[in-house]
Amino acid sequence: MADPAGGPLAWAERDGLVGHARPRCDRIQLRGLRFVGTHGALPSEETLAQPFEVDLDVFADLSAAGESDDLAKSVDYGGLCEAVREVVEGPHVALLERLAERVAAALISTGGPLVSGVEVAVRKLRPPVPFQLSSAAVRVYRSGLPPVRAFVALGSNLGDRWEHLRRGVSLVPDVVAVSAVYETAPVGGPEGQGPYLNMVAELRTRRSPGELLAAAQGAEARAGRQRAERWGPRTLDVDLLLYGEEKISTPDLEVPHPRMWGRGFVLAPLADLAPDLVEKMLRPGILDGVRIVGTLASGGLLARAAGNHEGARSRATGRAAKS
Repeated sequence: MADPAGGPLAWAERDGLVGHARPRCDRIQLRGLRFVGTHGALPSEETLAQPFEVDLDVFADLSAAGESDDLAKSVDYGGLCEAVREVVEGPHVALLERLAERVAAALISTGGPLVSGVEVAVRKLRPPVPFQLSSAAVRVYRSGLPPVRAFVALGSNLGDRWEHLRRGVSLVPDVVAVSAVYETAPVGGPEGQGPYLNMVAELRTRRSPGELLAAAQGAEARAGRQRAERWGPRTLDVDLLLYGEEKISTPDLEVPHPRMWGRGFVLAPLADLAPDLVEKMLRPGILDGVRIVGTLASGGLLARAAGNHEGARSRATGRAAKS
């Protein structure tokens, strides 16, 4: 299917995920697994055996097992229980968060390719605190799917623009690369705004689009962003541009970003990281007024990005001459 927004990717429809929603799929539920382990942050807990209780939700497509009545086409929950036992009865960890993380990883490994995600609740049944507390627990969700290549745009034209970008990148999860930083005049909005600094970060993530949206909004809030008027000046703007090859449309989130293919201040930094995605969208003039002003990374990246930027301009001009 062609991208209706004119982009170069082939999109697969995605059931919208908002906030921390879980995949809509089958699941195996296991409740009240109890094992004894030596886990806790206190020195005495390194050797003190105490009971832990674990609840599991294992997300998987169970349709083939339901149709065939064949265990080989499902996930053996006996194997899942054994995987949990090995972790809880295994080497000491200080935090319940770490224990839950190790249980989730063991379940994904044991469950194999059928498992698309797991939700794990780990409870310490005798927490060593001076209160009437029946248990202390941590619940985590982890995806079993391969990481998705995603891109996030960041921009700022208020206050210390460089610091807002640095802080924003630090608050976006799973960043593996950043573009150079570009300065451009504001597009739309009220008169008298200052110029923007813009960049793009590349992610390798197993988080849902909704979770990335929440992280983006959290980063904006930490920067003190005020949403007083449409396209008004802002300390930090963080937008999810692309999430793999998926198309997402919910009341809270639209991906790919609906205006990205017509914005030079998005295409220029995106071309630093994914020139194959941007190549067909370049046209004469689209990069006018977009200039490199620095980088949050090494000087080598800035030189390479400058070369990419000039190459992109040349290719856009050459394409126009041939048409």
